[in-house]
Amino acid sequence: MGGQATDLYAVVRGDVSDDRDQHGTEAIDSDGHIYESDSEIFEHLEGCYAGRRTVLGFPFWPTLDGFQRGAIHARLGIHESFQVDAGTWLDFLDATGIESTVLYPTAGLATGLIRDPDWAVAVTRAYNDWLAARYLARSPRLRGVALLPLQDPLEAARELRRAVRERGMVGGVLAPIGLERTLGHADFDPVYAEAERLDCPLAVHGGPAVGLGLDRLEPFAQVHTLSHPFAQMIQMTSILMGGVLDRFPRLRIAFLEAGVSWVPFLVDRMDRSYEGRMYPEYTGGCARRPSEYLMNGNVFFSCESGERLLAHVAELTGGERLLFASDFPHEVNLERCRREIAAFASHAELSEQQRIAVLAGNARRFYGLAAAR
Repeated sequence: MGGQATDLYAVVRGDVSDDRDQHGTEAIDSDGHIYESDSEIFEHLEGCYAGRRTVLGFPFWPTLDGFQRGAIHARLGIHESFQVDAGTWLDFLDATGIESTVLYPTAGLATGLIRDPDWAVAVTRAYNDWLAARYLARSPRLRGVALLPLQDPLEAARELRRAVRERGMVGGVLAPIGLERTLGHADFDPVYAEAERLDCPLAVHGGPAVGLGLDRLEPFAQVHTLSHPFAQMIQMTSILMGGVLDRFPRLRIAFLEAGVSWVPFLVDRMDRSYEGRMYPEYTGGCARRPSEYLMNGNVFFSCESGERLLAHVAELTGGERLLFASDFPHEVNLERCRREIAAFASHAELSEQQRIAVLAGNARRFYGLAAAR
């Protein structure tokens, strides 16, 4: 039985129509979300945490920003109760005509904020097992990416290998906020090396706002405006200028849920810093102008149809690096997703080849997907 949804999301079993032919083109969702259940994930904990019910007295993950805006808004009646499960997701895919989705966490986006490495290892492993059992086992149209305990890069590499080979994950999530070092640091090379060996991608997904200087902003729309692009800019600068793609030239990496309008600005800034260096060590390790890495096919971005710079970024990145993402069930409803797909399918500033690539082809290449239907 599918999950129950409110009218806010308009995905109630028996109350949606199959929309797969409406937009006349294939679509793959490169970034959807689940809502974690700590009580269910608890059943997958192993080692010293197995059966230790005292852990249920605390959230498994820190809050995304340390300020429970969601709870405040719920108290004010802004949000209605909404449950998501595999059935809800399959209904949504049918109703929008999307072939398949790649599922990312919600609370788990705060994994980088966990301070205890042992707990990070335990909870990410349990999450990955839970996701595989609850979602991936239901349908090949539901794919997943693994949470990684980057607090211990060697354990993160082992978990990526296990999740991909034994649980069917199609990639891994890189925490954008909270770790002691930024993602371009050589400490994380074991993770990048393993991803390259497995030929699976990694994705930097925004979410947390802790440490970004946004603590006093409210309502949430103000935080949302800045938190995603700020975190992505920090990590893309670190990854490209830190030489990660020189050390791992076959690594595929994506920056998700921040749009793409920030990309030209950041690329110009990085190139200027690279070209204007006074000393060889000033660049910090990259062998080429940062903009050159975007043309090599390694770096992908999720995008939105209404972005004014969309066509420019498509050209800047070689035309085949942009990904359609629903973000369901976060901040999106059924009609909005349908409109977004239709807008991409008829986008006047993108070529037909680019439109097809954004909606499905690029996601298929990035994640290494076969047809799911």
